[in-house]
Amino acid sequence: MTGFSKGPASLGLVLIASAVAADDHCERWTCEEVKAEIRQIESRMRAGYSHAQGLRYEERLRELRDCRYRLCR
Repeated sequence: MTGFSKGPASLGLVLIASAVAADDHCERWTCEEVKAEIRQIESRMRAGYSHAQGLRYEERLRELRDCRYRLCR
């Protein structure tokens, strides 16, 4: 037994930590910078990509879209 829980409580901690990290990351951007970065990644995706690149692009887009939601209201 490792002492780490894999239940709902640990998932909640991961989600909270992720949200805090997203807040810290978003503070460095402006709304227009986030939108431009999203457009740039979407353009790269239209040009084609490997499976591994696609996974990285999707993760980055999730982060940027979260920032856009927070910054562009």
